[in-house]
Amino acid sequence: MSDDDALRAQAGDLGVLLYPSQISRLRRFEELLVDRAAALGAISRSDSARVRERHTMDSLRAVPVVEGADEAADLGSGAGLPGVVVAIALPTVRILLIERRPKRAAFLELAVEELGLSNAAVFAGQVEDVTGEVDVALARAFAPLEEAWVRARGILRPGGRLVYFAGAETATPEPPAGSVIQSILRTPVLESAGALVIMTRQ
Repeated sequence: MSDDDALRAQAGDLGVLLYPSQISRLRRFEELLVDRAAALGAISRSDSARVRERHTMDSLRAVPVVEGADEAADLGSGAGLPGVVVAIALPTVRILLIERRPKRAAFLELAVEELGLSNAAVFAGQVEDVTGEVDVALARAFAPLEEAWVRARGILRPGGRLVYFAGAETATPEPPAGSVIQSILRTPVLESAGALVIMTRQ
């Protein structure tokens, strides 16, 4: 099986359909993660040999949840995980990559340009400085659940949702004040991945 076929099959196991152009972009993004993001500390150098399972596949888990939204934001996007991956998989959804650290924001600008992601934009600043609202906020390796919710709710439209990537060892969380947990999604095909906690306003 070719690498393209393997990537397509792995994404299919997560309920994500990828076309050849999307597979090419994901593979190029994986190269950028290894060549550029690791040097910035945006991903661990030890992850370079396992970028696909640890980062690409983990990020793709959010795609079925985001699908159908008009706009989404990746809070503290860092290396573009999950935001760039979601933008590649869902070209009709506008993705705002929010990153306050200048070098990581510059990496995101490079990735968006090199990958030709017309549906993605970089916001170099704090979440609190974003104007406008989104349907979905994504939080992966961003902040503890309560803090992530407090910071996300300021940019969520009425009925908007936070998709929180919980740690693999995290027990079923208590919803922060003012929120309700809509669902908790676990992904058996990715042994190292924690649950996705989907939250909205109470």
